[in-house]
Amino acid sequence: MSRIRGAGNKDTELRLIQVFRTSGITGWRRGSKLPGKPDFVFPKLKTAVFVDGCFWHGCPRHFIKPKGNAKFWRDKISTNRARDRKVNRTLRSMGWKVVRVWEHELKRRDEPQLVRRLMRILGRSA
Repeated sequence: MSRIRGAGNKDTELRLIQVFRTSGITGWRRGSKLPGKPDFVFPKLKTAVFVDGCFWHGCPRHFIKPKGNAKFWRDKISTNRARDRKVNRTLRSMGWKVVRVWEHELKRRDEPQLVRRLMRILGRSA
């Protein structure tokens, strides 16, 4: 397991880029060096956006506990969630707003609600 390296969340990031573009949301950048390496940042608004996978971050709606190697996965997900909380605190203490988008929110049927939430947080009208 330790040799398996994540390839990132490219598909979810590309999907969020599509949501940004179709909604006219501009001002975002990728590749930030901020703590936690946010997937997107809005530098002028000091807002960091993370796209969290439902499995890897323990989504309350979709996470299904694996049957095999249960302790490993429980510890892994717990560690991921603790790191997320720490990153949130760190960024907020630096004056940044933190937005966490669940992977399931990127589905087409959930897109309007996600766009409304992003617009509200970014201080824009829909």
